[in-house]
Amino acid sequence: MGYDDGFLDKKLNERIEGNFLRRLTLSSGLIDFCSNDYLGIATNHLINNSFTGREAHGSKGARTLAGNYTLIEFTEAGIAQFHRAEAALIFNSGYNANTGLLSAVAQRGDVIYYDALSHASIRDGVRLSFAESFSFRHNDVNDLEEKLRSRNAFSGQIFVVTESVFSMDGDIAPISELISVCMKYGAHLIVDEAHAIGVIGDNGEGVVQSLGRENEVFARVYTYGKAPGCHGAAIAGSTKLKSYLINFSRSFVYTTALPESAVKAISEAYSIFPVLKTERKHLSEMICLFQSADMGFEKLKSTTPVQGVIVPGNSEVKKLATRLQENSLDVRPILYPSVPKGKERLRISIHSFNTKEQVKALIGWL
Repeated sequence: MGYDDGFLDKKLNERIEGNFLRRLTLSSGLIDFCSNDYLGIATNHLINNSFTGREAHGSKGARTLAGNYTLIEFTEAGIAQFHRAEAALIFNSGYNANTGLLSAVAQRGDVIYYDALSHASIRDGVRLSFAESFSFRHNDVNDLEEKLRSRNAFSGQIFVVTESVFSMDGDIAPISELISVCMKYGAHLIVDEAHAIGVIGDNGEGVVQSLGRENEVFARVYTYGKAPGCHGAAIAGSTKLKSYLINFSRSFVYTTALPESAVKAISEAYSIFPVLKTERKHLSEMICLFQSADMGFEKLKSTTPVQGVIVPGNSEVKKLATRLQENSLDVRPILYPSVPKGKERLRISIHSFNTKEQVKALIGWL
């Protein structure tokens, strides 16, 4: 007899009955329309050739103890330079960065306003803080301003949080308008650039920097598990913010640092971004091809690699995804409760390595 963990059955059975139990699957041999490897850096092993074999696979401790080393500080300096920031601090993942940033900077008596479609890592960071929190309607600057105006006499710090490219809808936040509203009401803007880095901008610098507004944003979060094709994340901001996070961000202080091998990959990804102009051009062409096609399902408007096709109902979207996979197209369903009921969807990722013929084949099923 194994351990009696029957108390787990209740919530698992709820997911089974609701047809939204997650399972791990393999996709070997299928055409990739689901991964976040937008530029093919991971698929084409563009980073692998840079390794010497001498990079350590363990960092021996947290950065504040035995885990700090020359390469990670050198890489942080390079990240800061690339993103035109005073400083950058590497975290072990985008999830760690968002939870560590939001839970540390927002104090009791402060308030956080976050876009209603913000990623779970942002929501969890908000929840871990002691600040009050309120969502504003997705990409609705007027709704945000109305909420800020109603709390104009508020005495604490105000934080506004958004993604630049949204992970499920693929649309882009109105960054310039958000900056204007934040400046008007003395709020600090935090932008998660996870799905923009590598893709948006002449050199893959992301949305904020491509607009030239980097000096008007409190903090930017860059995640490396998507277009950069590696692992980890960094927060870019002021030297003071970096010092603050080193002292108060629990997900930074109380975790073992990334090893040299992971940090070397981050550094190499940054050296690759500027030379992938042909890949970004082809990616843009494939996105335009997909967006211009007629389909039998509702298609979300997006100029980014993240494309959403609405197929209401967990059962229906799962059936369509299975049909696509049976025809060698690796597309995954996004189910309620990850998205609102009735907004279940195929989350389709377009890549620089997808051919015109592959995209047309996908369109043919939709």
